[in-house]
Amino acid sequence: MPLALLAGAIANKPLNGGEAWVRLNWLLGLRRLGWDAFFVERLSLPDDSLARPHLEAAMAEHGLGDRWALLDPGGESLAGLPREDIEAVAAEAEVLFNHSGHLPAGPLRDAPRSRVYVDLDPAFTQVWDADPEVAFSVGGHDHHVTVGLNVGSGDCPLPTGGVDWIPTLPPVVLDCWPQAPAPTGGPLRFATVSTWRGPYGGLSVGGRRSGAKHHEFRRLLDLPGRVEGATFELALDIHAGDALDLAALLDAGWTIVGPREVASTPAAFAAYLRGSGAEFSVAQGAYVASRCGWFSDRTAAYLASGRPALVQDTGIAALPVGDGLVTFADLPSAADAARRIVTDPAGHAEAARELARAHLDSDLVLGRLLERLGLGAPVS
Repeated sequence: MPLALLAGAIANKPLNGGEAWVRLNWLLGLRRLGWDAFFVERLSLPDDSLARPHLEAAMAEHGLGDRWALLDPGGESLAGLPREDIEAVAAEAEVLFNHSGHLPAGPLRDAPRSRVYVDLDPAFTQVWDADPEVAFSVGGHDHHVTVGLNVGSGDCPLPTGGVDWIPTLPPVVLDCWPQAPAPTGGPLRFATVSTWRGPYGGLSVGGRRSGAKHHEFRRLLDLPGRVEGATFELALDIHAGDALDLAALLDAGWTIVGPREVASTPAAFAAYLRGSGAEFSVAQGAYVASRCGWFSDRTAAYLASGRPALVQDTGIAALPVGDGLVTFADLPSAADAARRIVTDPAGHAEAARELARAHLDSDLVLGRLLERLGLGAPVS
């Protein structure tokens, strides 16, 4: 059985069930394809009182209880496999999938036969890598993969620095995301799990400064009042310093709940998505401005659950848009699209699941990626 090592952040993002699922879908998807998949993470938080149990529970719940290691910043084991064991895994591994460059240069990153940088933040990754004044690099890897489906194409102005970026959709293990019954009765509840400002802020793209996520949200502030038969809820991480924005959201008819209350674990996150009627979400301004084709792992999970998704257009061309997955560019188009979903929620729900089955199934997504990397058999 070939061995794969995946590095990324779960413990470093405690009480965030959605971030855990990003890594779980890769790990479980690789296992479905016959790989012995291990997970490693270096803790950067000063306190592991929440971090360690969050990671332990996520691994145990999905049968990965003996396939992970949590290391301190110096590389010593804090939990899971001892350091010498995870180093032995790295030395035997056919491939390392290094999510967002989580592992720096060193024995763990450099030992696997093939090292793959997995870019989960297109636009930011490429602009930072091209800026000599930013201490950031995607170097030290044999291959570079991105969820920015247009990166490197003529329609996307992002610099590539000579890197051959391989596009991939986010994988979803469909068995972990069973189709939920279509909601019946009452208004259709659009919802999402999000942050108000996003982790990085704005970015200069093609000589122009793009806004951050909260700028995109503000453009859609009046959406609830424009769509009959629907409610709009945000499981929103918003700082107390943004009290005026929070008040404006509430005044405009949005419902706000705490993400740690409804989506702190992988199971809670999945239940929240399945309990929604549909997704509504904006994207980071840099994703929109760059037309990089970013596609969200959260949206993939909504679709797999049989929940239609209404999301901001980032230049997505690799997926069929219109039924199940609907995109918008501004407030009027968002309102029109929401009304269309409200008039046929069952039809859009069925289309959502079918889209996930045809395009996002981890067997297909990871199988094709492994083939592209020279690590797997051809996938039809």
